Amino acid sequence: MDIENQEKFIFVINHESDMPKYLQLVNGITNAIAENVLQKGELLPSINSICKTNKLSRDTVFKAYSVLKDQNVIDSVPNKGYYVCDETRKVLLVLDTFKAYKEVLYHSFVNNLPDNVITDVQFHHYNIDVFKTIINNSVGKYYKYVVMNFDHEDILPTLSAISNDKLLLIDWNIHSKKENNYIFQDFGEAFYESLVKAADLFRKYKTIHFLYPNYTNHPIETQEYFKKFCQDFDFKFEIVTNPKEFNIEKDIAYISVSDRILGQFLEQCKEKDLEPGVDVGFLSYNETPMKKFIYKGISVVSTDFKELGTKAAAFITHDEVVQCYVPTNLIIRESL
Repeated sequence: MDIENQEKFIFVINHESDMPKYLQLVNGITNAIAENVLQKGELLPSINSICKTNKLSRDTVFKAYSVLKDQNVIDSVPNKGYYVCDETRKVLLVLDTFKAYKEVLYHSFVNNLPDNVITDVQFHHYNIDVFKTIINNSVGKYYKYVVMNFDHEDILPTLSAISNDKLLLIDWNIHSKKENNYIFQDFGEAFYESLVKAADLFRKYKTIHFLYPNYTNHPIETQEYFKKFCQDFDFKFEIVTNPKEFNIEKDIAYISVSDRILGQFLEQCKEKDLEPGVDVGFLSYNETPMKKFIYKGISVVSTDFKELGTKAAAFITHDEVVQCYVPTNLIIRESL
């Protein structure tokens, strides 16, 4: 590597960091490539040079270069050394499950990324052991990480292995640090405000039932803000957690966080000859492409998953701090 290129790439080891030294070197090189400090075809500092300037063992530097070589980021030529062979960046997108509205998020995310960015997608299914395995096996292998977390005390310590500037938390503000990058939806106040906008429609019914089945992982704060709404606007209400007890009745409006319940609701409407939006009401959580077409249209309260995906993609392409909430919207259709 010539003197000019040696000066372009300066690697500084943090001996106090919990991150393994070889991963620090991996991240240093991938960052330099991402920031165009190192470009395709340029030689990297020799193993001996890195060892000498940073007081590292040959095994440590060789391991870092081997990781990068396995990822096809760098390659080597005998008697010449290692060089940058690929400008492709790999990012990891960790979602809970792949439901219809997550598909909207995913396509918005990947469609707003440059052609040289490859997205690996994995799912934790709210299982902390699966989550730990995904994160622990991915550290140092990706340019950036976009993670949908969930309610478990081990989330934060597990994510601490990822540098904060490479990590973006999305969807639910739980087990995060104030310095984290995030794009969240508001499951509390914004949900309440959406219900307020629908208050006149709810007046058509005698009571409101909030369907929160015991198998759901939907944030619990929606229950509290539902209660607040009903109390503030003097609505009779009930929270139903046992899906076996779901039995629709005339003059009741239902709010559901589960699309499984939506299917049961429509089946029972057909069986009991009840007209959605007239005899019974239904408000569904999370917009999907099909809800505008189901029956005569299902009313929804939902964040904008397309915008969430677009903003998450911007985090990948820009080295800027991101801390924002995506708006929650009420979409009124015939079911309410």
